[in-house]
Amino acid sequence: MLEVSGICKSYGKHRILNGVSFSAGPGQCVGIVGTNGCGKTTLLSILAGALRADSGSIRINGTEIRGRSGAAADLTAYVPQENPLIGELSVKDNLLLWHRGSRKEMERDLTEGCSSVLGIGPMLKKRVDTLSGGMKKRLSIACALSGRAPVLIMDEPGAALDLECKRDIQAYLKAYTADGGTVILTSHEMEELALCTSMYVLKDGVLTKTRNSLSAEELIRQFQ
Repeated sequence: MLEVSGICKSYGKHRILNGVSFSAGPGQCVGIVGTNGCGKTTLLSILAGALRADSGSIRINGTEIRGRSGAAADLTAYVPQENPLIGELSVKDNLLLWHRGSRKEMERDLTEGCSSVLGIGPMLKKRVDTLSGGMKKRLSIACALSGRAPVLIMDEPGAALDLECKRDIQAYLKAYTADGGTVILTSHEMEELALCTSMYVLKDGVLTKTRNSLSAEELIRQFQ
């Protein structure tokens, strides 16, 4: 269970997040929408422990993770919009670098786990800088989920991907939530937002729950 309460964040005199609160349970997918620059990425970075909030609380299964990067890393898997991979290394070397389990666990993932589902095995010998955007996204997800975190946080998971890769990642998200995982994502794509069991609009630093069956036009009106 993810419980977020009263998260605030400012840069100088500019308040980016103003008392953000929401919750999400196992099997749920939460969508956060808003205009570019409204603070969505800032919020996700805070949830993942990559950025420190000024105040508030973030609990996962009762454990406070705000200000505790180690606990956040154990309990969340973060896939940022810009991948953290090292282009000069091979896919296998990136897995060895980022994988949170043992080498044996990594090899098991490649045959029957997340890496297998995402199709990482056939590209192990390729340099990351030769991969397509979709392949890099698959690898980023596999690396992030190697610790088997209960909460997956994704910033624009389908951005700049081809239709096949979008379909495969959406299928993986369905399987992840069906297995009891919790997903928090930001997106501008209606097909991804259709996966969400609950939807929030972030505007002027305030997070407001909205219907998750709204059309694109109805959502846009809420941003304005």
